[in-house]
Formats: sequence, structure tokens, C-alpha cells
Amino acid sequence: MQNNHFCQPAKINEKQNIIVAAFDFDGTMTTKDSLPVFLTYTSGFFKTWAKLFLHVPLFLLCLTKQVSRQHVKESLLESFFKGVSIDYIQSEGEKFAMGPLKSIVKPISLKKLKWHQSEGHVCILVSANLDVYLNAFASEHGFDHCLCSKVGFDSQKKITGQLIGLNCIGEEKVRRLTELLGSKENYTLYAYGDSNGDKEMLALADYPFYRLF
Repeated sequence: MQNNHFCQPAKINEKQNIIVAAFDFDGTMTTKDSLPVFLTYTSGFFKTWAKLFLHVPLFLLCLTKQVSRQHVKESLLESFFKGVSIDYIQSEGEKFAMGPLKSIVKPISLKKLKWHQSEGHVCILVSANLDVYLNAFASEHGFDHCLCSKVGFDSQKKITGQLIGLNCIGEEKVRRLTELLGSKENYTLYAYGDSNGDKEMLALADYPFYRLF
């Protein structure tokens, strides 16, 4: 079973004047999007790329902003995992985080993470990708919190194909950080990102770093 340390993060005491380092994951800490790599790991190469090919029209609609990224992500979840046990996918996610995921993580990003940790900063992973493997990655590397998109499941613990809440991108990244950290007056923020999905988080930061790695 997946480590639940990050499932319900407690709000940080607003009276503390703390330093926070928020890291986007895909493209910032990794060399490429981790989701296709995870889908290939769980479903095999041919099945994965056949299903991704069928989603090409939806990807194009997303690029032209006719459908949301959340809609695309939920369509993928439904196609690949609907009806599958969440416990099984979490177990696979842990194995993925400890194995194949490491091959696409940038060593320089981990070096920067370790620097922040050595300085006693609160380190937070903030990603639009999935909790079923990112929680394990965050725990392995000593992040204090992991804010990411959450895979939904029903009362029988079967994946529904929906997310729990919103896709953690754009304004949702800022909303999650604010929910956790409270007023911006109470902390200093370093933020690391690489795409338009990070621009709101970078705008919030005292020290924003765009494509630093």
C-alpha cells in the first residue's frame, strides 16, 4: 500500500515565518512527462500507445482549448484504469517510483532539493500528475508535502476514471499552496517550474525560477 503521509496535509501554522521551496515535477524535475511512462509501465508498450493514438483528437481539442486538461486526464484514467483496484494501482505506482521513474529524474533538480532541505526549508512537490506514484516519489526524496492530482475511486475501491477535485495545474497549484500555507505574508516562497501550467505559482513566488534545470 502507498504511504499516506501526503494524503491529508495539515495546514502549516500561520504564525510561523518560514521558507518554502515548491517544485513542479514534469519537465522541471524530469526530462519528460512522466504519465506516458507510467501508463507504459502498467499497461505495456503496444496497449499504451494504441490508446494514446485514439486520444489524439482529444489532445488536439485540448491544444485549441476546446476541452480542458482535466477532461483529457480523466478520459485517459477511464480508458486505462476504470474498474481497476486503487490498491493495485498504488502498489504499481510505488514500484514505478522506486524504479523506472528514477531514469527520467534530473540529478540537478535533486541536488537543488537537497540544498533546500539542508537549509531547513519546507519542500513541497506541486504537480498536475498523479498521486498514485508521486506520493511515493515525494516520500522517498524527503518532501514535506505532495500536492498533486488525485485518482478517484468508489466505495469498492475501484478507480472511477474521475479525479478527486481539480487537476492540480495553474491556479489550482496556488489554491492548494494557499490552503496548506495560509497567508503569503507568513512565508517566503522559492518556486521552480517549466511551463504555462506553473505561471501562477511562479507569479506568487518571491524567488521564481523558470526552466532553471
